[in-house]
Amino acid sequence: MAQILVLYYSRDGSTAELARHVCRGIESVEGAHAKLRTVPPVVAESEGPAKPVPDSGAPYASLEDLRSADGLVLGSPTRFGNMAAPLKHFLDGTSGLWISGALSGKPAGVFTSTQTLHGGQETTLISMMLPLLHHGMLILGIPYTESTLTTTQTGGTPYGASHFARADSAGHGISADEKTLAIALGARIARTTASMSERP
Repeated sequence: MAQILVLYYSRDGSTAELARHVCRGIESVEGAHAKLRTVPPVVAESEGPAKPVPDSGAPYASLEDLRSADGLVLGSPTRFGNMAAPLKHFLDGTSGLWISGALSGKPAGVFTSTQTLHGGQETTLISMMLPLLHHGMLILGIPYTESTLTTTQTGGTPYGASHFARADSAGHGISADEKTLAIALGARIARTTASMSERP
């Protein structure tokens, strides 16, 4: 069974919802299993350490979760066209995995959420790809053979799944097109990972 780690940070819930649809795509592929994990918020030293267990949602990820995963899908909201600090902080602590080459050759993909249509979705997705490339991972996007990519009026890019969280549409959640593309991304990574694990 190929295990795909879906690792994300979410503050307002949109990225977390997108992560769950990525998991649906992974679970739709025979021989693949999704493992959902998040990262703790980054807090100022004066605020004290973050709680060791989140109040709700997915458990916090460990380096062992990364080491043991056969594939990875990474998600973050956009922060000025970049990944959010909590996810970057977690990735900055993976040098031991880099030294050992633990992630090298494993498939990976990325997803994001922004509050504005041109709020840096693609640069955020690329910012998440950079450390994965340094780890030697095999980056997969969403090909234009996914017809929804050419018709979506909300989120969705060839770099990875995305959500456009309009400031005036609170409560509307992930659009049908965004769900379709998140599921497609998860399924593509799962199929690739499963096929690689079947090779002798």
